[in-house]
Amino acid sequence: MERAIESQAGKDDMGGASSGSESEYQHQLEVTFDEDSSRRRKSSLVSSENPKLAEQAARKQATTSCFVHQLLENTKQSRNSQPALSHSEDHNLDKASEPQDQVVHSRLLTKRQLSDMAIGVRELSKKLGSIRLKLKVTTIFLLTKAHDSDLIELTRNIAGWLLAKERDTEYTVYVENTLEHNRNFHAQGLVSQDPSIQSRLKYWDNELCRRHPHLFDFAVTLGGDGTLLYASWLFQRIVPPVLSFALGSLGFLTKFDYADYQETLSTAFKDGITVSLRLRFEATIMRTQTAHEDRQHDLVEELIGDEAENNLTHKPDGSYTILNDIVIDRGPNPTMSSTELFMDEKFMTSVQADGVCVATPTGSTAYNLAAGGSLCHPDNPVILVTAICAHTLSFRPVILPDTIVLRAGVPYDARTSSWASFDGRERVELQPGDYVTISASRYPFANVMPQGSSGEDWIGSISKTLNWNSRQRQKSFKEWDKQNVDGKTKKLEK
Repeated sequence: MERAIESQAGKDDMGGASSGSESEYQHQLEVTFDEDSSRRRKSSLVSSENPKLAEQAARKQATTSCFVHQLLENTKQSRNSQPALSHSEDHNLDKASEPQDQVVHSRLLTKRQLSDMAIGVRELSKKLGSIRLKLKVTTIFLLTKAHDSDLIELTRNIAGWLLAKERDTEYTVYVENTLEHNRNFHAQGLVSQDPSIQSRLKYWDNELCRRHPHLFDFAVTLGGDGTLLYASWLFQRIVPPVLSFALGSLGFLTKFDYADYQETLSTAFKDGITVSLRLRFEATIMRTQTAHEDRQHDLVEELIGDEAENNLTHKPDGSYTILNDIVIDRGPNPTMSSTELFMDEKFMTSVQADGVCVATPTGSTAYNLAAGGSLCHPDNPVILVTAICAHTLSFRPVILPDTIVLRAGVPYDARTSSWASFDGRERVELQPGDYVTISASRYPFANVMPQGSSGEDWIGSISKTLNWNSRQRQKSFKEWDKQNVDGKTKKLEK
């Protein structure tokens, strides 16, 4: 029997500090490691304006407005006080208070905390794959390709259906602000049908998604995988459950047919949804602070070697949460790039190539595949590292656990700079001495799946979209007819 988890998504007081300012996040300490280590690397530790901020944040067992973390907290508490969840039980998940600004980046966690976090998300993902999650949905986020006139009309159809009087619930629908005066969307036409729509049809922009992500109970995308990636980009931390209608080219992640949108959404809101938690990475750009000094530098020594007390060599310069991949390449430079890779406190290798692709399991079918990397089932908790046109015959793609902190940097003696991109966006130049820290994010991507879907669907997806292992079947041998052969032999003998 399926069981349902009831959840009511909390609403943000727009006048309060629900998500805090980005500047506060960027001044926290960066990467730390297990407290049991004999020594700690200090090159990435940058003092914040309030030195106690990161230490306090790391100790807080705070609830957030992300339903994933609420379920994680409930799971932790129930381990000691309640028996394991059974398929015959019903569980309620209620939000008792307004969300608080208590963000802890995964790069601030010790290695042990990072491992516990990854294991917790993994266990929750397995449970969510076999249950129905019932959400009390009142506010819906719609996302489509704002430059595609056909998709804009389809978006208008969904918005009009959700806002219609016939619905049991008076939904509030948010669409992109560029559609407010779009002729194809024709917002005034919707309002003329029902004056109450005026107050329930609202518009979002990037800043609203960044500062108030918990405002939305549910997200619906119309497009392909690129549209879904854009949704992940908009919600850098807290992500509402995302249901995607397949209106793109391939569709690894878009599982629903638009022709059935009324039945699909009605069933999702009434009977609940099945959610697949997709691993995301948190990537932080670290800028060197010693390049101007008149001495010879070594990135390996700065990142894993012993340092003088309080000799801080790098500081953070932006953090991104990605669903597909981080690519560090040569950019417009005519020569190949040089990239040094580090795994926790160990030097891994130096790669001479056009670039390096660090992909999530979800991103294994994207640039990673084109670069010769492995296809990876999205349930695997791993980090995929693939060189792009490596200038060696011996480099092979590697698969690392998601409990490590990976760093990819440009050595000080590199001939040229490199360029980093995050899910194909925010292309940033990396000068010699700069590097990128990559670790599993505390905020996975909640992708809504069709009821009854299973892991085998992924095999069907890559077979359908990529023609994986498709070839003409080998013919079988024809069995010999011994009597006919013997008869022909006798005739020949005569």
